[in-house]
Amino acid sequence: MTRFNRRIFVFGTAAAAGALALGGSASAAIAFPFTLGVASGDPLPDGVVLWTRLAPAPLNADGHGGMPNSPMTVYWQVATDQGFTQIVRSGEVAAQYADAHSVHVEVDGLQPDAEYYYRFRADGHLSPVGRTRTAPAFDVLGRNFLMAFTSCAHYESGYYTVYRRMADDRPDLILHLGDYIYEDAATSGSVREHLGSEIVSLADYRRRYAQYKADTDLQAAHAAAPWLVVPDDHEVENNYANLTRADNSPALTAAQFKQRRADAYKAYYENMPLRATAKPTGADIPLYRRVRWGQLATFHMLDTRQYRNDQACDDGWKYCPSAGDPARSLPGMTQENWLLNGLSQHTGTWDVIGQQVFFARNADGDDAVSMDAWDGYPASRDRIQKGWVQRGVRNPVVLTGDVHRAWANDLKVDYTNPGAPVIGTELVTSSVSSGGDGADTTGIPNGAYNPHLRFYSQHRGYVRAQVTPAAMNVDFRAVDKITTRGAAARTLKSFVIQEGRPGLQNP
Repeated sequence: MTRFNRRIFVFGTAAAAGALALGGSASAAIAFPFTLGVASGDPLPDGVVLWTRLAPAPLNADGHGGMPNSPMTVYWQVATDQGFTQIVRSGEVAAQYADAHSVHVEVDGLQPDAEYYYRFRADGHLSPVGRTRTAPAFDVLGRNFLMAFTSCAHYESGYYTVYRRMADDRPDLILHLGDYIYEDAATSGSVREHLGSEIVSLADYRRRYAQYKADTDLQAAHAAAPWLVVPDDHEVENNYANLTRADNSPALTAAQFKQRRADAYKAYYENMPLRATAKPTGADIPLYRRVRWGQLATFHMLDTRQYRNDQACDDGWKYCPSAGDPARSLPGMTQENWLLNGLSQHTGTWDVIGQQVFFARNADGDDAVSMDAWDGYPASRDRIQKGWVQRGVRNPVVLTGDVHRAWANDLKVDYTNPGAPVIGTELVTSSVSSGGDGADTTGIPNGAYNPHLRFYSQHRGYVRAQVTPAAMNVDFRAVDKITTRGAAARTLKSFVIQEGRPGLQNP
């Protein structure tokens, strides 16, 4: 890992000269600490969050990555070129033992709508270089931009080729919609195995993130563009809802599960390029937020786990009339109101809702639906959809992860009426690796009962979209195998969403 990073990311004499300005001694007391790479996120017109975590021995069971029980100074630079001959911002920050020696640098003073490069130095070691960019100014439209999004990266199921292909596209922005890690124990015979048993403690979560983030394909995707991240369930525990568990395995008291959630949220923050406003307090983490991309797009990033009512009828796929209780909410009433208030502001041509679970109705012939998706909270979905119609939102686009399949869906206020107007669009990404190698399919599951479901694929992959004032040009991208490394990506299906005309059109 150390040799790979040095070989790829040192840029000769210009980089070496610039490295001296970062400070630190010529000889190091610890081994190479940047084994988990670098990342950036949550861009603003004048800045971005820069992230790294020091871990010379990332897989140590104590979760501290081989670092001493003391702070360490980390120097950082931002430049307009990869060789760091034009450095525009620099500084230093103390990486603390209590935070697993992670750092979150909130850089400001940058130019809007601009590309930058960044790196770190600690104890004489130079980090990999990351590419990032700022958002356009709030009062301008800004240039067209390329975004990509994905979710669900079960480490044991396969390699992270999807991340590498996303990096190859050099997008302006990457969204990750949850299940960045999985909490389950090692499974013998997997493509590659988790370390240890099911994770429950802070040390466990820290080591699991380190195991995932040591992957060089994931590091390439983080280094390629700024990210917007939100978790789903596996960052804590499968299908949890607020402080209610799906089952009692492993056996925990209510207090122990609350502590588990606190530890999981702390580790999530430590390992993601998030602003200090998202730092957790105990078992609570303030993650839902808005990120503006000039006047072209507003991203409304949701948290659909922390505040939801418990799944109805013991979870699962079933017909459950009590799921429709209007008092039930998937994001919680406070977050529902926050979303509708943001949509009413009309700050961008495109209102993009980044969230986790299947949004459109997907029922079988017996009206059974998933209790874990928005179908299990239909009144909540109805309030949000009718709310954006009442507020005159022209271009709502919902981005979704979770289901390990790619889907493209038209959204309707009345899903039972095939003639009802289309009032929005949902794009569902497949997974990075969860589900293993994909397969070709014909037809759309439950398509006969849900004509608004327009596309389906079982291949692993991601969604890529070129966003312009006139249209969102969408490509569903896939790789054929993730149980072996290096597969090429191909476009399975393309759609166009035209400005002012919700729904999916063929290009």
